[in-house]
Amino acid sequence: MSHISPDPEPERSSGLEPGGGVPPGETPPAESSLPEAGPRETHNPPKGWAKAPMAVIIVLVVLIAAFFLAYALALIL
Repeated sequence: MSHISPDPEPERSSGLEPGGGVPPGETPPAESSLPEAGPRETHNPPKGWAKAPMAVIIVLVVLIAAFFLAYALALIL
Protein backbone atom coordinates (compact mmCIF):
# COMPACT_ATOMS: atom_id res chain seq x y z
CA MET A 1 0.00 0.00 0.00
CA SER A 2 1.48 3.30 -1.01
CA HIS A 3 1.25 6.43 1.09
CA ILE A 4 -1.09 9.13 -0.26
CA SER A 5 -0.14 12.68 0.66
CA PRO A 6 -3.10 14.78 1.88
CA ASP A 7 -1.40 18.01 0.72
CA PRO A 8 -2.35 19.43 -2.69
CA GLU A 9 0.32 19.63 -5.35
CA PRO A 10 0.90 23.36 -6.02
CA GLU A 11 1.88 22.84 -9.66
CA ARG A 12 -1.39 20.96 -10.35
CA SER A 13 -3.77 23.14 -8.25
CA SER A 14 -5.32 26.17 -9.88
CA GLY A 15 -5.61 29.45 -8.01
CA LEU A 16 -2.60 29.01 -5.74
CA GLU A 17 -0.07 31.77 -5.36
CA PRO A 18 3.64 31.06 -5.06
CA GLY A 19 4.22 29.54 -1.65
CA GLY A 20 0.84 27.79 -1.60
CA GLY A 21 -1.36 30.73 -0.55
CA VAL A 22 -4.87 31.32 -1.88
CA PRO A 23 -5.75 34.80 -3.20
CA PRO A 24 -8.84 36.56 -1.77
CA GLY A 25 -12.08 35.37 -3.38
CA GLU A 26 -10.58 32.11 -4.61
CA THR A 27 -11.80 28.75 -3.33
CA PRO A 28 -9.00 26.65 -1.82
CA PRO A 29 -8.46 23.12 -3.16
CA ALA A 30 -10.56 20.40 -1.54
CA GLU A 31 -9.12 18.01 0.99
CA SER A 32 -8.28 14.54 -0.15
CA SER A 33 -9.44 11.54 1.84
CA LEU A 34 -7.02 9.89 4.21
CA PRO A 35 -7.32 6.12 3.78
CA GLU A 36 -4.59 5.49 6.36
CA ALA A 37 -6.16 7.80 8.98
CA GLY A 38 -7.56 5.21 11.40
CA PRO A 39 -6.56 1.86 12.83
CA ARG A 40 -7.36 -1.28 10.90
CA GLU A 41 -10.72 -2.57 12.09
CA THR A 42 -10.71 -6.36 12.22
CA HIS A 43 -13.99 -7.03 14.08
CA ASN A 44 -17.12 -5.45 12.68
CA PRO A 45 -20.25 -7.46 13.46
CA PRO A 46 -22.64 -7.51 10.48
CA LYS A 47 -25.83 -7.60 12.58
CA GLY A 48 -27.29 -5.61 15.44
CA TRP A 49 -28.08 -7.03 18.85
CA ALA A 50 -27.51 -10.71 19.50
CA LYS A 51 -30.57 -12.77 20.46
CA ALA A 52 -29.58 -13.50 24.08
CA PRO A 53 -28.95 -9.89 25.24
CA MET A 54 -32.13 -8.73 23.49
CA ALA A 55 -34.14 -11.50 25.18
CA VAL A 56 -32.76 -10.54 28.61
CA ILE A 57 -33.66 -6.89 28.06
CA ILE A 58 -37.20 -7.79 26.95
CA VAL A 59 -37.71 -10.05 29.99
CA LEU A 60 -36.52 -7.29 32.33
CA VAL A 61 -38.84 -4.74 30.73
CA VAL A 62 -41.81 -7.12 31.02
CA LEU A 63 -41.00 -7.85 34.69
CA ILE A 64 -40.70 -4.15 35.55
CA ALA A 65 -43.96 -3.36 33.71
CA ALA A 66 -45.72 -6.21 35.56
CA PHE A 67 -44.42 -4.89 38.88
CA PHE A 68 -45.77 -1.39 38.25
CA LEU A 69 -49.08 -2.79 37.02
CA ALA A 70 -49.44 -4.91 40.18
CA TYR A 71 -48.44 -1.92 42.34
CA ALA A 72 -51.07 0.28 40.66
CA LEU A 73 -53.73 -2.40 41.12
CA ALA A 74 -52.77 -2.76 44.80
CA LEU A 75 -53.17 1.01 45.30
CA ILE A 76 -56.61 1.02 43.67
CA LEU A 77 -57.92 -1.92 45.74
